[in-house]
Amino acid sequence: MSVALTEAELAGVAAVMGEAGAEPAGPLTATLIAGGRSNLTFRLDDGVTRWVLRTPPRAGRTPSAHDVAREHRVTAALAGTDVPVPEAVALCVDETVLGAPFAVAGFVDGVAVRTQDDLTPYDDQALASVMSSMMEALAALHAVDHVAAGLGDFGRPDAYAARQLRRWSGQWDLVGAAALTPLAEEVAATLRAALPDQAAVGIVHGDYRIDNTLLTPLTCTGGPAVAAVVDWELSTIGDPVADVAMMCAYRDPAFDQVVGEPSAWTSARLPAASGTDSIAAAYERAGGVDLAAWEFHLALAHYKVAVIAAGIDHRHRQGVGDGAGFESSGRAVEPYLTAAAQWAARQG
Repeated sequence: MSVALTEAELAGVAAVMGEAGAEPAGPLTATLIAGGRSNLTFRLDDGVTRWVLRTPPRAGRTPSAHDVAREHRVTAALAGTDVPVPEAVALCVDETVLGAPFAVAGFVDGVAVRTQDDLTPYDDQALASVMSSMMEALAALHAVDHVAAGLGDFGRPDAYAARQLRRWSGQWDLVGAAALTPLAEEVAATLRAALPDQAAVGIVHGDYRIDNTLLTPLTCTGGPAVAAVVDWELSTIGDPVADVAMMCAYRDPAFDQVVGEPSAWTSARLPAASGTDSIAAAYERAGGVDLAAWEFHLALAHYKVAVIAAGIDHRHRQGVGDGAGFESSGRAVEPYLTAAAQWAARQG
């Protein structure tokens, strides 16, 4: 199925933007920036101004996935805070315009770093600047008063870990391979028996790593930094420690199997991400929350990525998944479950 936007669809987008007070100066053109398992991302251009349009795939999406309305709301709420986000321009939930909801955001002229090849232009000093900026942006996010920002009903503030464990263990029951189910169930049972009290509440990005940011150019004074944090579709209110733990889980070399290529985030060149201890220390130096129940959250994060990888592999085996990571994700499941078990065993 074609993902291109027709002239009639772009006219509908322009009308929505006009109603939101951002009427284009002329007819819109659209260029696909990214597409795949996540939202489709288009650059819009009227000859004067550029924007970004995000919309779910037109087929094969689930009701809770690809939530552009969630992205729009949280980025609108974060405007004016210390968290760098794109401008929230317009949201349309009327599916008659594009066949799916869509959101329009301001265009951020930043650099996307996704693969290890994308790191080539960055020397060690530049990468240190990037990592420091990433930790500062995440700490700033976790410092935002979500109620004062208008996100008091954005998610339940309490029992975040319990809800995550319930969700992902239920997902394993649907997609997990039989051979690994005993290990998965052992990890889930260990975590269920050790659920910690939640020490902090804040906005959780849910998917924070370098490829979900846009960076300023290398030529910037003071070194490159985070120009914008993007991909907020998994954001909610919860335990900020989970964001830091997920950053660590994504650092595992097995994550390359999930994305289907050598990921920038698994690179040993990232100075503050050489291990869980250095990530935790860098985050805390940036003013982040106390990382309470740290080993528990690391175990839960690795378990969650294992289930995500199992889900991708399940879709591939059912013949409904194609592209980077679908063929290789199954090989990441056991390493992630093993790591989850090891972290669970280290809980104090």
